[in-house]
Amino acid sequence: MKSNSIIGIYKDENVLLEAIDELLANNIRIYDVFSPFPLHGIFEKLKLKTRIPYATFIYGVIGTISVFAFLYWTSVVNYPLKFGGKPLNTLSFIIIMFVLTIFVATLFTFLTYFTIEKMWPGKEAKLPVPRTTSDEFAILIEKKPDMDKNELDKITRLLEKTGATEIKESEVDY
Repeated sequence: MKSNSIIGIYKDENVLLEAIDELLANNIRIYDVFSPFPLHGIFEKLKLKTRIPYATFIYGVIGTISVFAFLYWTSVVNYPLKFGGKPLNTLSFIIIMFVLTIFVATLFTFLTYFTIEKMWPGKEAKLPVPRTTSDEFAILIEKKPDMDKNELDKITRLLEKTGATEIKESEVDY
């Protein structure tokens, strides 16, 4: 979906963080923030939520159950080898279960993330400000069709006041 957006570009991360606080204090909804590196606290400031940790837990539980069922089936049901008087159903494969649980949870979390983000090998990245991959920061504010001139001027003034080095309007692919 393509939409028009107002983009404020910043040179310093501290100025960006203060700008986010100022914009949020003035009830301006920030759609996204682009940064060349992860910024601590952005996720909480923008009140973003994710269910990825819950999915990872579920994948881990499914992985543990599946690995245990497979190991039990292979060592007790399908091909039981009784040697040294040891019982067939032991926890001797706990290390295998632990490692494969981590593997399954990590693999499926990775696949879930890339599916949600619609990322695949060879897909071209579309950034509203390509310089955000090296040394600049950007705040993206969605420009809704029902916004009047006063609201747009207010947003532009706030971006200028908070230290944006460049303000532009652009069509962004969400």
